Amino acid sequence: MDQRLKHIVDNFETMKIGLDEKFKFNCTMCGKCCIDRDDILLTPKDLFKISNALGLIISDFLKQYCEVYIGHSSKVPIVRLLPVGPMKRCPLLKGNRCAVHHVKPVVCAMFPIGRCLQLDDESKRNGEFTARDIQYIFTNPGCGDKRKEHTVREWLKDFNISDEDEFFVKWHQTIAVLSRFMRENESKLDEHYLNGLENLIFLVLYLSYDFEKDFFPQFVYNADLLIEKIKNFKIGGAE
Repeated sequence: MDQRLKHIVDNFETMKIGLDEKFKFNCTMCGKCCIDRDDILLTPKDLFKISNALGLIISDFLKQYCEVYIGHSSKVPIVRLLPVGPMKRCPLLKGNRCAVHHVKPVVCAMFPIGRCLQLDDESKRNGEFTARDIQYIFTNPGCGDKRKEHTVREWLKDFNISDEDEFFVKWHQTIAVLSRFMRENESKLDEHYLNGLENLIFLVLYLSYDFEKDFFPQFVYNADLLIEKIKNFKIGGAE
């Protein structure tokens, strides 16, 4: 397990923070939070916004800045920014500034606030959760200073992130369903067919978008299409 993730899991109760609780943090633009990072994962929404801002098609942005791999536990495709050099600098860091600050990945925009879903029963682990299950944590930033005070709600609003983020919920619902399906069927499929399913998920979830249209309706359509396909799936083929 990644050490940052392990630290959060081990200290989750003490790191939790409510939407209207206060924390102190002021970004001094030192760039430290963008160094020694090999854990910046991108959602399809991140890819859509950043690629569009840079004037790149999504597949070209992926080739230039990212790594795609199959999650060890989730068994579904994951996209991360591929760090550069021995200091593991974010590839979008130019000097000490983010080259895509206005469309930076949501995990970066929210820093030092993180969010997760409360999955305290089997139904939620299978994707049956809502925005009410979103929880927040405050991580020690290790940079900046404490000259400014914010509530989590104010911090999210400053970055145009809703505390009832429809995409965040739908994204994790989709990943939960696809992940369960892939884990249950991994051992039943030959390697060729399994690779085909992984490629299909990657293509539909991450690449199949039109920059001329709003992102979220396209994502909902793609996610629902994939889920419908796996519901009708039978070993040896899919209906």
